[in-house]
Amino acid sequence: MIKVLIADNHPIIRMGVRNVLESANGFDMVDDVATTEELFKKLQNVTPDVVMLEMDIPEMNGIAALRKIKKEYPNVKVLMYSGQSEDVYALSAIRAGAFGYLSKSSDVDYILSAVKKVSEGSMFITNELAQRLAFDEGTKKPRRFFRKLSTREIEVLKLLASGKRNKEVAQGLNLNEKTVSTYKARLMKKLNVDNMVDLLQQAKALELY
Repeated sequence: MIKVLIADNHPIIRMGVRNVLESANGFDMVDDVATTEELFKKLQNVTPDVVMLEMDIPEMNGIAALRKIKKEYPNVKVLMYSGQSEDVYALSAIRAGAFGYLSKSSDVDYILSAVKKVSEGSMFITNELAQRLAFDEGTKKPRRFFRKLSTREIEVLKLLASGKRNKEVAQGLNLNEKTVSTYKARLMKKLNVDNMVDLLQQAKALELY
């Protein structure tokens, strides 16, 4: 069961998301809270797999709350969601450590898919956002890292940088998804990064697009 905690100041949203998750198989709603104060009190007693965190939650803004969760509860994965479009907050949220960004206008299947993927430790972002992350200006890394990569690892990195998801990479290279995940782990180790955002930035620095 995927344990989920909802943090949103709108009662109707909390109720709606709770109903969506509770009506689906494999999800366990551990609780819902309306403020960041309530959120951090709750995290002292429960350990959800995923926190669905409203970007504009009161008291502490969503990015600050996200960073605090990352620091104090590193095993808890955060899925940011907001009424704002992806263009407004998504890049900031992902860079701050969110595992995904979800619009409140998303349909039910999309919400369930997002929570499931994040719970597995995978990034949940649109292809468009992945490409923006890959091509956005950032700190350049020395190209010496490039020499550490095998031909297959470079192929995997190119596809990830182009916005492909694990399944699409696997299909494109005739691999299974587990193997792609293994390659991603190797890439992160070889390129000295610990998250997908920095990995995509490395792809840009290595000019693999």
